Amino acid sequence: MTGGDAVVLPIINLDRYIHPHSPQDREAVIAEVREACQKYGFFQIEGHGVTSASQNGLFQALNNLFSLPKEDKVEMSFLKNPCRRGYEASGMTLRDGDDLPDSKEAFYIGRDDPVIEPPGFHGPNIWPDLPVDQFKEPVSDYYDQTSELGKTIWQILLQGLGYSTNLMESFTKRPIIMMKMIRYPPTSATLPGQFGVGAHSDFGGVTVLLQQPDREGLEVWHDETEQWLPVPSIENVLVINCGDMIQKWSGGVYRSAKHRVINKSDSERLSCATFWHGDFDATNPLNPNDPNKDTVGQLLVRRFANQFSLAKEVVSGAQ
Repeated sequence: MTGGDAVVLPIINLDRYIHPHSPQDREAVIAEVREACQKYGFFQIEGHGVTSASQNGLFQALNNLFSLPKEDKVEMSFLKNPCRRGYEASGMTLRDGDDLPDSKEAFYIGRDDPVIEPPGFHGPNIWPDLPVDQFKEPVSDYYDQTSELGKTIWQILLQGLGYSTNLMESFTKRPIIMMKMIRYPPTSATLPGQFGVGAHSDFGGVTVLLQQPDREGLEVWHDETEQWLPVPSIENVLVINCGDMIQKWSGGVYRSAKHRVINKSDSERLSCATFWHGDFDATNPLNPNDPNKDTVGQLLVRRFANQFSLAKEVVSGAQ
């Protein structure tokens, strides 16, 4: 939607889909989501069902984690973990075209499976040495709630393309769902020209993003106006976006937009992204005749091969 010359990402009330009073309620939400994904690849949601208690519990858990001594965090490095779970220190990510690495630090979890399954997209999480009620329990609760929300968003996206929600059965039997918890340092602790996260598009499926309220930083690139759109950090409002895989699977109907983060205050900033992709061996369910037979797993390997303990034959097979 626009207001004067300003372009603003829409805020969609998802409760009309989750608890509809009439079929028209659901149809309206599906239409609004479709339009937002066509125009921006991003939208904001309220009425999403992720409780305020869970959001607040997650933020406290992140404070507990990131306040640990640096040596304790580095010991949990995701580069040491066969399932890419654990800690990423500030300065470890440098994208092509950026002069400086990201200033953020992060921590990754996924579904907590008991056994590592090659090539490493299913397996156990790594947990910090904190009481369970100070990290594992609130983080797991938030992960579960946003996993359910991601599934709902996928259902809406499919219906926006004219498909039945039953199609999800073909690619979500055991979906890969990862979660990335992030802390951005204050402006005074970053270098001139350094981003919290440099410009990029998400590689895969649906992203559910929680931003710490009143800590601005996220910006989305809008092709039509050739400008970066600021996305406000509003309490109990989540941000949703489509990744590259959704853009490909939808034949370009839905957009995967570049975005970046610049912490605009001299305070630390917290956020959390839940990435809902699909089954490891799933190919495009929207077009079985798609000549591109890339699986979700192959796309993951290409994007993160240097961050997994992957056998050389697995990496070469994904090229």
